[in-house]
Order: sequence, then structure tokens, then C-alpha cells
Amino acid sequence: MENGKFSAVENTEKSTGRKRTVQIKFRVTEMERDLILEKMRLLHTDNMAAYLRKMAIDGYILMADHSELKALAAEIQKIGVNVNQIARRVNSTGSVYAEDLDERKGALAEIWRLQRLSLLKAR
Repeated sequence: MENGKFSAVENTEKSTGRKRTVQIKFRVTEMERDLILEKMRLLHTDNMAAYLRKMAIDGYILMADHSELKALAAEIQKIGVNVNQIARRVNSTGSVYAEDLDERKGALAEIWRLQRLSLLKAR
């Protein structure tokens, strides 16, 4: 199918085993290609076909930064480990140390700080 703006060629051979049997070709300038490559680099992708297909179908690609969530998860995991250590100590000695509780309060304060930071960035 040719309409002057793009061409679509249907591969009638069933032997290719491809999921996508229609090929769409279009031309760009060198500057446009460089811009496409730069946007792909920013998204950390090198699959041009997938990038162009996603842009043509959806019109945009959202890139989410999960670094705050990863930091929050790491802090929560540290607290879980420390709670287990405190529980073992309490079970073996029968007493709780104030410094253990103060350390947990500090870790909880860090979690709340990371959560507030994530919420502020989400606005």
C-alpha cells in the first residue's frame, strides 16, 4: 500500500514465523535520525523497531524513576534484619537495650523522609 507518505509491505510468506508480517518504511533526515537515537539513548534502549512501534501506537513513552522506591525498600529490609537481631537478643537475654530502640527510631525516620521525598516528586 503506497500513499506517498509511507509504504506498508505485507509479507505473504508464512514460513518466516514472524508475529508481525506487515513492514512499514519511512524516511527521515540525518538530524531526525540523530534526534530519535538521542531519545532512545535517554530511555536506555537500542531496539529502534520497538521504540518506533511504541511511539507510533501510543504516542509517548513514560520513563519512571524508581530510585526512591528502591531506597525505601532497602531501608525497610534493613529494619527487618535489625528487628530479627533484636528479637534474638531479647529471646536469649530477656532484656531490650535502649540503643537498639534508638537505632530503629532513626531508621524509621529515614523511611518517612524517603517517603515524603517520593510524594513531593510525584506532584
